[in-house]
Amino acid sequence: MKGLNEMEKFIYKKQAGVTALSASFTDFKYKNHAHKEYAIGVTMRGIQHYHLDGTLQLSHPGGVMLFNPEQAHDGMAHDEKGLDYVMLYIDPQSFLEVTGKKDIVHFSSPIVYDRTLKQQVIGLASGILNEKEEALCSELLVSLTDNLVQSSDSIEYKQDHILISKAKDMLHSDLGSVLKLDEISRELQLSKFQFIRMFKSHTGITPYQYFLNCKIERAKQLMDAHQDVYDIIVACDFVDLSHLNKHFKKMYGITAFEYMLHVS
Repeated sequence: MKGLNEMEKFIYKKQAGVTALSASFTDFKYKNHAHKEYAIGVTMRGIQHYHLDGTLQLSHPGGVMLFNPEQAHDGMAHDEKGLDYVMLYIDPQSFLEVTGKKDIVHFSSPIVYDRTLKQQVIGLASGILNEKEEALCSELLVSLTDNLVQSSDSIEYKQDHILISKAKDMLHSDLGSVLKLDEISRELQLSKFQFIRMFKSHTGITPYQYFLNCKIERAKQLMDAHQDVYDIIVACDFVDLSHLNKHFKKMYGITAFEYMLHVS
């Protein structure tokens, strides 16, 4: 029987403003979540099984997976054979800066099978994970993003419904405390239950799930800035390190402490 370390392996590195992940696991399951970044990955071995916008997706070896910012999804291996894949996380504003575009793009196809794009994703991920020079990684990033924006699979980004956009702003502004669902609902002139139903309909996750994801994303940003973990716990209103580690692992596959060791 395989040991835990053999069954679950998640390696994160950051370079040129991009976070790269190399993951290998059998039984691990990501909870339903979303990232503020674009997530672009390649399935290396096995079949990646996940739900995106309520639809089952299966990425076979060589499949390039395209996740838009804040697009809710879960994730797991399709069968007992397990799964290996690489992923890149690119901040939307960084994406604009690299491409020179004014409008955020939105990927319409969740999985594409494109040999050039696959090699570009693998090449950049390998460069970051093997700690190659930043200049090289930056050049690989430019080649990748140029290909992405030229692809017919990208369209202009559609803005959120005005109420959902306002709700997101309110949730982001209060990450250091508990979720004030009643206050947000009153501000939007909706009942609490109307708000929950509307938010989930537009985002694919509940306001609480979104709020918790935002807290974890914020904690990750502070870790990237090398802040003390106990200051991060206070800033993001987690009970203690165990509480932070528990939720961080469900979203990133490793604990917050392990992530800090990887990206330091």
